[in-house]
Amino acid sequence: MDFLEANEIPIVIAVFAVAIVAFLLLSKKPKGCIDPENFREFKLVKRTQLSHNVAKFRFALPKPTSVLGLPIGQHISCRGKDSQGEEVIKPYTPTTLDSDVGYFELVIKMYPQGRMSHHFREMKEGDYMAVKGPKGRFKYRPGDVRAFGMIAGGSGITPMFQVARAILEDESDKTKLDLIYANITVDDILLKEEIDTLATKYASRFKVYYVLNQPPEGWTGGVGFVTKEMIAEHFPAPAFDIKILRCGPPPMNKAMAAHLEALNYGPEHLFQF
Repeated sequence: MDFLEANEIPIVIAVFAVAIVAFLLLSKKPKGCIDPENFREFKLVKRTQLSHNVAKFRFALPKPTSVLGLPIGQHISCRGKDSQGEEVIKPYTPTTLDSDVGYFELVIKMYPQGRMSHHFREMKEGDYMAVKGPKGRFKYRPGDVRAFGMIAGGSGITPMFQVARAILEDESDKTKLDLIYANITVDDILLKEEIDTLATKYASRFKVYYVLNQPPEGWTGGVGFVTKEMIAEHFPAPAFDIKILRCGPPPMNKAMAAHLEALNYGPEHLFQF
């Protein structure tokens, strides 16, 4: 018996070592497909028109198991050509996460005079987009804050949506989110179906308040511009474990900064995408 037990020791050690190696291989995070220094080309495999000036673009990654490699709240730089054939580079935040393997998606609002809007307007399935990244100053770890207040205007919803998805779909993350999302008309609300789905599924952790400048008849949300009173009503009060995120047109960002300062949110509470 002693002889057998002595000979079993190397076997046990070997099995244990194999188990450790297997665990490390399985738990190792896949390497991302983007490069912060060099542009890489990704094929447009599906274009879905969502409205007259908004479309969703799905780009394939090299393999079905590939991930983009974009940290929460960061963005990519896309390179294209404007109507004059001049090169243009603009940042965008995908609406997908690294849990969406094999592809990434951009929801793009195309403006009549937008230089990069022209490039996206002309893109067809099978075309390639040059992408570089990740970029951005936002850093997040679960438990960093108790709650986020989010103020978004127009296409500024994309980084908020990405952050919200990442937090809410992580069962171990208990962070709460309050979103105020402003637009001109109801048709301008990007990702409304997806946002409402999150708000319903995670009702105890995610609240949404829509604000419209030109609301339809019977509208029950906010009307006009986002006010100091709206922020005070829908956001948690200033505290060491509260962070306010904002992303929108420059005039809106400036106005929100003044509102937040008046409500005693200090610089340590604020982040602008």
